[in-house]
Amino acid sequence: MAKPSTRETLKQYALRALGKPVIDINVDDDQLEDRLDEAYQYYAQYHYDGIRRTYLKYQYTQDDYDRMTVDGSAESQSKNSVTTSWKEGQGFLVVPESVISVINVLPFSSKGNLNLFDVRYQLRLNDLYDFSSTSIINYDNVLRHLDFLDHILVGEKPMRFNQNDNRLYIDMDWKNDLQIGEFLVIECYRKLDPTTFTDVNDDLFLKRYVTALFKKQWGANLSKFNGVAMLGGVTLNGQQIFSEALSDIEKLETELRTTYELNPAMMIG
Repeated sequence: MAKPSTRETLKQYALRALGKPVIDINVDDDQLEDRLDEAYQYYAQYHYDGIRRTYLKYQYTQDDYDRMTVDGSAESQSKNSVTTSWKEGQGFLVVPESVISVINVLPFSSKGNLNLFDVRYQLRLNDLYDFSSTSIINYDNVLRHLDFLDHILVGEKPMRFNQNDNRLYIDMDWKNDLQIGEFLVIECYRKLDPTTFTDVNDDLFLKRYVTALFKKQWGANLSKFNGVAMLGGVTLNGQQIFSEALSDIEKLETELRTTYELNPAMMIG
């Protein structure tokens, strides 16, 4: 059989690994689809091959400007006869559901546009007119110092993101910091879509993990009839299948979290 390249071929691969068609796998197709969803989700959440570090750009629109520059929705809280009114700002952008972590928002200022009065322009003009005889060590140190000053004096835009609400909050002045029509660029981690990047379905860990989840579901179904004698003297032992599957899943998840998971610090901007 060809290597799995789609959701269906991955499903059939796992069923064959459990014994199909020699053995009847007593699992409903809807149950198999649920376990596949679970496997894809776990794989994308923890396996470094299930995500991709990428850049996404968004064009700031008039509708965004109108929404973000008005007061947010109010929420009143009262206790002991004291009532307070709270408002939450609307300074957020809705990001694609495939984004699981936002690392950085690229600076709005363009350091590539230099003019005659820019210190970097003067530094290059006076100190780096001849690269063949001039050391660039001092030039590198000065640029690092300028970048540090920019970080201290200007700073970065604070941001907040949670993948469950798909909202990227950027705490800045939406009226003045970004003009309508300009692009906002974010650096993020994004899930790989297995329907587009079909090699995901042939990943060795994912194939083993899907097989273990199918086996767990099979054992859970059979455990309801544990010890029942079938025709020919065969006795169902669903509990053993279920226990073996739990052991396999525990080993695979431990292997994933210790071997294939990215450092959490790399996922946080």
